Amino acid sequence: MADTEDGVDVQAEAELREFVLDAAQHGQRLDRALVVQVPEFSRNYLQQLIESGAVRVNGAAARRPSQSVRAGDRVDVELRPTPQSQAFRPEPMALQVVFEDEHLLVIDKPAGLVVHPAPGNWSGTLLNGLLARDPGAQFLPRAGIVHRLDKDTSGLMVVARSRSVMDALVRMIAAREVVRQYLALGHGAWAGPDSREVREAIGRDPRNRLRMAALDPQRHSAKAAATRIELLRNGAKACWVRCTLQTGRTHQIRVHMAWIGHPLVGDTLYGAPTGSLARQALHAFRLAFTHPVTGQALEFESALPADLLLALDDWGMQPGSGD
Repeated sequence: MADTEDGVDVQAEAELREFVLDAAQHGQRLDRALVVQVPEFSRNYLQQLIESGAVRVNGAAARRPSQSVRAGDRVDVELRPTPQSQAFRPEPMALQVVFEDEHLLVIDKPAGLVVHPAPGNWSGTLLNGLLARDPGAQFLPRAGIVHRLDKDTSGLMVVARSRSVMDALVRMIAAREVVRQYLALGHGAWAGPDSREVREAIGRDPRNRLRMAALDPQRHSAKAAATRIELLRNGAKACWVRCTLQTGRTHQIRVHMAWIGHPLVGDTLYGAPTGSLARQALHAFRLAFTHPVTGQALEFESALPADLLLALDDWGMQPGSGD
C-alpha cells in the first residue's frame, strides 16, 4: 500500500516546482524557506518531502529539514497533492445571496455548510463556493470571509469583495460597529432578569481540546468575550433568547449559554442530545452595519429555518412578534 499524507495516495501525479532562493531566505532552515515558496502545503508535509528525498538543493538531495540554505540556492521540489493543498479550489454551489454590490456580499448560510476548509472538511465549503462565484476572490485572504459561523449555525454573513473593504469590515467588527444578533433555544426555564450581560473569557478547554470553555484569564490562555442575552419567550423546559455579540470568539454563544445553565438545544458538544433537532438551535438572524464605501445604512434579517420552527413547536413555544 502506498504511503499517504492526510489520506491521499502519494504515488499520485506529482508536480515539479523549481525556484531560486532570494536574500530573504538566506540562512533559514530549508523547511522554513519551503513554506514561503509553496505556502499551499503544510510545514509538516514539506518536512516529510525533505526526509523522503523529494527535495534537491543545487542538484543534491536534501535529507534534513534543518539544513541551512543560502541566497541563490536552486531548489527543486517534487510535490504530491494533498487535501490541504487542493482546498482552495473553486467549487460551484448554490449560495443564497441577500445583498450584493461591487464591494461586498451578504449571504444567508444554511446549517451544515462549513465556512472555511479545515481538517475533515477540505472541500465543499463556503470558501470554495465563493471562489467559483467570483474570480476576484482568489486574490483575497480567505476569499473575503471576515467572520465565521459554525458549520451547524445558520444565518447571515458578510463577505468582502476587495482587500480595502475586507480590512474596513474587520476594523468595524473589532470596533463593535457591526451588529450581529442571533436567536437561540436553550435548555431549561429562564430565571432572573430578562436581560443579562455575560462577560466570561473564552479559551480552549484544558480537559477537552475539541471544546472551548469559560476560563479565568489569570490562570489560562483565554480572551475576553461578551454577549448580551435577552429573554424573548419562556417555557417550562426551555427558553427562547436573542443574543447580541460584542466580541467574536469561537463558539462564543454556545459557551456562554452553557455557562449560565442554558446549553443550546441540539448542541451535543456543550449540552446533551435532546429531541429531534440535528444541530444546535442557533440562527444568525440579524446583521446591520454602515457600508464601508457608500456610507449606506444596511440591515438584513433572515427568517427562521424550518428545522428551528419545528424545534420551537416541539418545545411548546413559537416566536412572537419582534423575535
